[in-house]
Amino acid sequence: AESPFSSLSHKTCVSQSSFHLSNSKTEINCRCSNRNSCQSLQPNKDTVFFRDGVRRIDFVLSYVDDKDGEKKQERRREFEANLEKAGLELETDDKSDSKDQKTYFLKIHAPWEVLATYADVLKIKVPFKESDIPHGQDVPLEWLSHPFRLPEHIMRPQPDYFTYPFDKTKTDFFLITDKDTFFPPSTRNRIVFYILARCPYYKEGRKDKDKTGIKRLLSNGTYTAAFPLHDCRYWKRARNAECESERYNLYNHWARFLCFYKEQPLNLIRKYYGEKIGIYFAWLGFYTEMLFFAAVMGVICFTYGVLSYDDNISSKEICDADIGGSIVMCPLCDKKCPFWRLNSTCLSSWQSHLFDNEGTIFFAIFMGIWVTLFLEFWKRRQARLEYEWDLVDFEEEQQQLQIRPEFEIRCTNRRLNKITQEMEPYLPVTSKCARFCLSAATVIFWISLILACIIGVIAYRLAVYAAFASIIKDPMRKIQVVGRFITPQLATSVTASCINFVIIMILNFFYERVAIWITDMEIPKTHLEYENRLTMKMFLFQFVNYYSSCFYVAFFKGKFVGHPGKYSYMFGKRSKLRNEEVSFSSPLLHLTETLKEMKYNIHSSRKGRHNPENHYSRWEQDHVLQNFTQLGLFYEYLEMVVQFGFITLFVASFPLAPLLALFNNILEIRVDAWKFTTQFRRPVASKARNIGAWQEILNAVAILSVVTNAFIMAFTSDMIPRMVYLYAYGKGASMRGYVNNSLSIYNISRISEENMPDTQDYWFDNSTTTCRYRDYRYPPGHEREYNHTMQFWHILAAKMAFIIIMEHVVFVVKFFVAWMIPDVPSDVKARIKRERYLIQEYLHNYEVERLKLQLSASFMTEPPSETSLVADKHEVLSECL
Repeated sequence: AESPFSSLSHKTCVSQSSFHLSNSKTEINCRCSNRNSCQSLQPNKDTVFFRDGVRRIDFVLSYVDDKDGEKKQERRREFEANLEKAGLELETDDKSDSKDQKTYFLKIHAPWEVLATYADVLKIKVPFKESDIPHGQDVPLEWLSHPFRLPEHIMRPQPDYFTYPFDKTKTDFFLITDKDTFFPPSTRNRIVFYILARCPYYKEGRKDKDKTGIKRLLSNGTYTAAFPLHDCRYWKRARNAECESERYNLYNHWARFLCFYKEQPLNLIRKYYGEKIGIYFAWLGFYTEMLFFAAVMGVICFTYGVLSYDDNISSKEICDADIGGSIVMCPLCDKKCPFWRLNSTCLSSWQSHLFDNEGTIFFAIFMGIWVTLFLEFWKRRQARLEYEWDLVDFEEEQQQLQIRPEFEIRCTNRRLNKITQEMEPYLPVTSKCARFCLSAATVIFWISLILACIIGVIAYRLAVYAAFASIIKDPMRKIQVVGRFITPQLATSVTASCINFVIIMILNFFYERVAIWITDMEIPKTHLEYENRLTMKMFLFQFVNYYSSCFYVAFFKGKFVGHPGKYSYMFGKRSKLRNEEVSFSSPLLHLTETLKEMKYNIHSSRKGRHNPENHYSRWEQDHVLQNFTQLGLFYEYLEMVVQFGFITLFVASFPLAPLLALFNNILEIRVDAWKFTTQFRRPVASKARNIGAWQEILNAVAILSVVTNAFIMAFTSDMIPRMVYLYAYGKGASMRGYVNNSLSIYNISRISEENMPDTQDYWFDNSTTTCRYRDYRYPPGHEREYNHTMQFWHILAAKMAFIIIMEHVVFVVKFFVAWMIPDVPSDVKARIKRERYLIQEYLHNYEVERLKLQLSASFMTEPPSETSLVADKHEVLSECL
């Protein structure tokens, strides 16, 4: 079986060409009744119509003359000839008419015959009857939401209809009042792009299948751009009343920041950009709404930390000159780091209490339940959108433009489809396995490369920490004044974050191209399959790229440091890279700082470009805008899903993360809306019934978040050791003495020469014989000196018990909530059944009326002798029907 384009082009080119020639003059005379308005559009050419002011421009191709002019000119000649054979009408603007005097513009119009033919092929649903199902019941206190609402004509730009897949043989069944406006511009450009993607540019008589499609012509430079037109300028309505000015409405009611508190016009977004972009903004808006509840709980948790500030006995002991000031801590690194007093961490200990307190446990459990509610309620919202946007019976393989043109071209083997009983291209199992193995090996290699870079950054942190410690703390240095405010930890973290950011950007640049290359090499069959594979590869890479630093700080930093006299080193003792320690302040504070740095890195990587539109032709205005690539929506989703990961995977470290994410998303919606309406060319409309592979990614992140938060609370937070001390070791259920209890003692005289500081600070004297370090080990002189105490094992058992209990509680609640909340609302199920019933009834009545007309026509043409017999048949059939 040949591609739909090749089979259709032979059938329709002759009839369509004659149709265009015979009807073009009549159509112009009928439609262009207002001559003055048609002529007034010509001087500035800010129009979406051909020069005749009648035929709408559905797509625009641009090209320039260059060195390979003859080859490219030949390709364009063959391609445009084949487009005309397919029934499309073309009009070229010479380069002398363009502003830069270099660019040619080829304008494409699809007449009714072409639109009807391909709408039938693609089974595009079109209206046949206005819906009589009410939108919904009145909500109590609905007047409270009026300030947040948009005008009704913006929220519902068109009435609700019952729809049915278009059938060219039943045009009288559908609500066709005007053939030129029956198919909306988004559907028209989708049909034209379908033709462009499958149109060959080889000479007739030759079968060079590689020479097919507009994508290949764009990649080899034959054409420089291919895009549908915006309907008007974004700041001004179109002068022609036939132009919808939907872009202006979107900018005025959606893309301006002053509309941040208003609801989104999702139906208008879907009508103008297609369902795929519409579903993205619906998901982003719903995610932002749900963040409000998480943000409120985060603020409550943080407020509890602020209000319990004065009850923090541990911080008071650290800051006390008689307690914290008398405790000498062991050096944090070899040679360059001095002994230090515990009260030097006074400020950070108070800061850590704001995020690491009793409320953090309840907040972590709440977020585990919140993420389940978010995903379940999104499924319900998505089901409602599927109904409202007529995607209930949406078949992916059928609506995603069937088989990808690249699959048809590159797969030469054919086999019988068991369902359609037609021959179709396929990829042999051996070739598929080989391509999959190469793809998997490439992904593993790049992920390993990221991990190697992360290990390199960690090694950098270990190597330069001692250097910063010696420079900042050296009293002979001139930067001593700055050293009061910049600690070695801060200097190391900031420089390491900058290096990590540069590495992320470089690897992103290369991996994007590698991911596209290996996905193309796999030759996915459908567009949906292609997008899902590319999304999974890119996100797997970005997951390791963005989250590796947080996982290191949360689960590795300060966990495997050993103890004085037996420190652990990254690459063995010879490397002299001693594993990084954390100060007495909670390790959770270090994770919080890393989390904020990574969020900054993500938002710093966003691109933007300002291209003000000038007063020249509509196609030239759109030509200078940014092209919306196949990865356009991917990066929008990626940014939000990475943010979703930060506020779920590591939310226990920073309860204010949902609040910051809420503020960010309120801005994000308007920034994305502004980019789509003012910075990007109009994308080709495409359908999608859900957010695709991102749904599975969100589910995986949600499950992983329960595990990571349980481990963060157990091993990164200081909450469990404090609880064990309070209920098992403290006197009178008090936290007094916890600081001293949590520090072990080491004899300074036993510190080896390679670990001993080169210089000693002025406060250090020979009377100090011991230093302290964070651990639970027996003191010197004990029969089991420097071995773990029983309290260490009690704490470890409590941590493991907490992980098991928290995971089971949250997972049980998650699955119970998921079971309780149906994916499809009951009223939507009822509406779907009602609509299907009404559609079948209406179709039945239509067929009955059609059969009656056929019988009446046959009755009129029958001979008089058979009139009585036919009349009897007609009467019986009518009664049966």
